[in-house]
Amino acid sequence: MCAESTPSVEGSTTDPALVRTLAAAGLPTTGRFLPKAGWVSRVWVGDEYVVRLNNGRFRDAYRHEATVADLLTDSEVPHARILAHGDGPDGPWSVSERLPGRTLYDAWPMADLHTRRAIIESLGLALRALHRVPAPVGPLPPWLADALAGKSWPAFHPPVVGAALQQVEAARRRPGHDPRLLADVADWIRDRLALFATDELVLVHGDLHGSNVMVDKGHVTGLIDFAEALTQPADVELDTILRWCAKAREYPPTPDEQGLDEATLIEVPGWLHSAYPELFESDNLRERLNFYDLCRELAIHAHHPGPDIREAARGRIARLLSGHNHLDGLIW
Repeated sequence: MCAESTPSVEGSTTDPALVRTLAAAGLPTTGRFLPKAGWVSRVWVGDEYVVRLNNGRFRDAYRHEATVADLLTDSEVPHARILAHGDGPDGPWSVSERLPGRTLYDAWPMADLHTRRAIIESLGLALRALHRVPAPVGPLPPWLADALAGKSWPAFHPPVVGAALQQVEAARRRPGHDPRLLADVADWIRDRLALFATDELVLVHGDLHGSNVMVDKGHVTGLIDFAEALTQPADVELDTILRWCAKAREYPPTPDEQGLDEATLIEVPGWLHSAYPELFESDNLRERLNFYDLCRELAIHAHHPGPDIREAARGRIARLLSGHNHLDGLIW
């Protein structure tokens, strides 16, 4: 392929993987693309398209995301259309339209208080629209279904209420586990499963934080990265959002960057509540949120390859059983 037909990439040399992916998608292999780092994907942002290559750890993640995007086609949910996806010599790939604006993470530091509130209220409207999208109940992202079945566990994920006790058993298979703690965890879970018995399951994004929301001129132009979307109770959405507000420094867009200052997010839960009060309406909301938190920490404790990280999760589980976690001090 001649040089004139390859995309010129700002700040780096032309990447053959980008050229191959554009060609596989049936798109012109010309134009300017800005390479962006990510946790699990290589990303190039062009004037019209966003190109992503997955590292292969997340089976069928882009196919799942395209399925979810199809569900959103006639909805009021702001999102990017998936133009093409597939598998190639460089790994799984996806090409989507580029949305206006920047990520909330990038826009937040320079936004004034009025703009910040407008963004979060717009996010509330987008979430309400998402939770009203008709969706089949039960299907999980394929990589998450594999993980719950005992295969490799590539990432954190939204809570899956029905799999909570299953993760207790997974933790018990770890050498050196704490039998008494896990017995207490199992009892704690059983005592609270009735809180979810009559829930309506809806489509949730499952990973909403500053890097997965696009904003422009004070409103949300799109929710992005639906690789973890699944059907769960609507307030599962609050698990990541509130953890992001409380521990924003742990949510940088790439491993080499820093997360936002939590002090700038103090008002976010209240603003979201104002825009989408139904999301907070459960009489047992704190207990439900504690349950979701336990699901996440239990998954880390049972599956993370790092012993220090598993031990830190064990400590957070013990603290949660005593009635405390990152939600202490958050006001909504």
